[in-house]
Amino acid sequence: MSEDIEIINQNTRIEKIKNFFSNNYKKLIGLLVLILLVLFSYFGYEEYKKRAKLEIAEIYNQITLKEITIENTNDIEKLIKIIKEKDPIYSALSLYFIIENDLVNDQKEINNFFDLVIKSQGEKEIKNLIIYKKAMYNADVISENEILDILNPILRSESVWKSHALLLMADYFEHNNNLIKSKDFLEEIVNSELANNEIRIEAERRLKRNFGD
Repeated sequence: MSEDIEIINQNTRIEKIKNFFSNNYKKLIGLLVLILLVLFSYFGYEEYKKRAKLEIAEIYNQITLKEITIENTNDIEKLIKIIKEKDPIYSALSLYFIIENDLVNDQKEINNFFDLVIKSQGEKEIKNLIIYKKAMYNADVISENEILDILNPILRSESVWKSHALLLMADYFEHNNNLIKSKDFLEEIVNSELANNEIRIEAERRLKRNFGD
């Protein structure tokens, strides 16, 4: 008797499954097509990004392997285009190449490029390095509040670049003959357990030289 009941139950389950597939055939086919489209789109996009990155790398290498000047406007435009692509590696490298070779003299434009490169970078410490480089680029021509505003994300963190940023601020104030504020930043380096050892030694040397501490 129990075996008969089990057979009936099994047949009932099979019938329910058949009815489910029969009643939802179009929906299931649509769902399957949607899943396949998503998969194809994902892998297609990943392939597109891979090819785009290789193309960016090739253009960057072609430009930077030769000597260019501010007269090479076509190459400069290509480098700027790479920056605007927001590639985590080659956008930053293109910006550095432009700065090192004085290919763009407009400071506002360079700072806009820095902002693009910073926003495009997902890795925290590399982003902090680019922020530090932006501060270095501007240090000679901006106000105290402006340079502090640039460096704030590093100064308020425990970044490996924090001691570099502190030393840059010490340099900034020493250059502007404000030795008291310079001393504050040097002392912060010396008192920090996370400070770069070479930078700590340099900070101690300057404190002894300027203040006899």
